[in-house]
Amino acid sequence: MESHFIAYRNSTIHYYSLGNGKEWLFCFHGYGELGSSFEIFEELLGYRYTLIALDFPFHGETDWQEGLLFEITDIIEIINLIKPKDQPMSLLGYSMGGRVAMQLVQTIPHQIKKLVLVAPDGLHKNKWQWLSTKTKIGNQLFAHTMHKPGWMMGLMNVAARLGIFNKSILKFVHYYLDDAGQRLILYRRWTTMRKFSPDLALLKKSIIKNKIPVHILFGKYDRVIMSNHGFAFSKNAGAYIKVIEIQAGHLLLREKYAPLISQWLVV
Repeated sequence: MESHFIAYRNSTIHYYSLGNGKEWLFCFHGYGELGSSFEIFEELLGYRYTLIALDFPFHGETDWQEGLLFEITDIIEIINLIKPKDQPMSLLGYSMGGRVAMQLVQTIPHQIKKLVLVAPDGLHKNKWQWLSTKTKIGNQLFAHTMHKPGWMMGLMNVAARLGIFNKSILKFVHYYLDDAGQRLILYRRWTTMRKFSPDLALLKKSIIKNKIPVHILFGKYDRVIMSNHGFAFSKNAGAYIKVIEIQAGHLLLREKYAPLISQWLVV
């Protein structure tokens, strides 16, 4: 695995390259993770692909200086700085990175050979995320809450005791909101990635029209990303969209699952 930096506008984008295969595979990590998360695929896929794993804005060693906005045009331009323009590629997206991968398929389907999604965000509309990042009032409230989260945590604790809120989700929220530094970076990351919101109907049409094989992996016990959204998305898509559910939780980007994920990229 090699580390690289490229200049993009006023920013410096960091990415890892793995393997030396002739085909291109771009890998997109989840919230709070790094491009290095995809190192587990180097031996399995490196003979066939050159894997490129970016660090998203406000993640890893990427120095993002374009304000709190990252768009599909940005990721396309960055990709074309790394690989020859218009050369086909496959995509592997995990969690938040799934939204980015799906938006790329929707936007430039003619350049995509295969799509593999692992516990992907973006297959349903998160109302809280929409409110907090795409509306002026919601974003102001989001910023206020990141400075003073006590009122929201109190409501969530009460909801959890009443059984309205899943305790695993509450634990997840506490992890990111109990620390001031984590709250600030959460605000920056969520706000910056807000434009990645695929239109599922248009995305499905693009997949079918361009005959793009899609595999989506879920963990049965994942309480963050639910598999039912994937099964709903795959309806009426014929053999192009396949959904697989395994006995696991959300943390699927792990070495023991790498062979399963890799097989969909080599068939």
